[in-house]
Amino acid sequence: MTATLADQLSYARDMQAMTSDDKTDVLVVEDDPDIGRQVAEGLRAAGYLTRWCRTGAGALEEARLSAPRVALLDLGLPDIDGVDVARRLRAEHPALLIVVLTARSDDMDVVIGLDAGADDYLTKPFSMTVLLARLRAHLRSRPVVTAAAVMELGALRVDATARRCTMEGAEVDLRPKELDLLVALAARAGEAVTREDLMAEVWDENWFGSTKTLDVTMAALRQRLAAAASRSGTDSPTITTLRGHGYRLEIPGFAGTEADSPSGGPRRWTP
Repeated sequence: MTATLADQLSYARDMQAMTSDDKTDVLVVEDDPDIGRQVAEGLRAAGYLTRWCRTGAGALEEARLSAPRVALLDLGLPDIDGVDVARRLRAEHPALLIVVLTARSDDMDVVIGLDAGADDYLTKPFSMTVLLARLRAHLRSRPVVTAAAVMELGALRVDATARRCTMEGAEVDLRPKELDLLVALAARAGEAVTREDLMAEVWDENWFGSTKTLDVTMAALRQRLAAAASRSGTDSPTITTLRGHGYRLEIPGFAGTEADSPSGGPRRWTP
């Protein structure tokens, strides 16, 4: 990990800001003794309850025993590939926040990790300041958008309260951030939404890190919606990239911004 004077000062402020009420159980899965020790000690100093495992098997067992809220997962483990560990953790602990710590910077490796169930990633080397900022952004309790609880857009139905998405009544399996992103776009279907607005609503207005996370999550969301539409035999919603600006969710048959069409068309919002 890297550390500058600014990092150290910011890190000190992070530690001072933490209180006994901020205790969050974090599982660190890292086989490198130096990195594992630094991360574990840094998290404990910042007020997190921290457990450190050096193997995938140990991490899976520890997660079953302690039910942590967060897992920081290295992909290069000695016994089980980190991608497989992420997949099993997600299957066994659906609400677990999984952040991958990886030396693999290739886009495909990142996509594979996120597809396996990770919510976010950090590329080594990284600073504790960035790691703590990412955790705060993920753990901060805040609504994604102010929107109707249920949004029906053609064959697509998004229930923000129940955290469900269906296509022609069939469940669409989305990761937490993919669903949050879809809710943000669906709330303004047919309208342009800036990258900055999406980062603020889905991640955090003070997000500390690359917006590449948005690109990877958007690509995965597009794939899942297209696959669901193919299975149901319906037209897929289109997420159009607006270069230099952001994105727009386009629903087949919907060409305006009215909450309801006169004929009870494809867009209906339920409070």
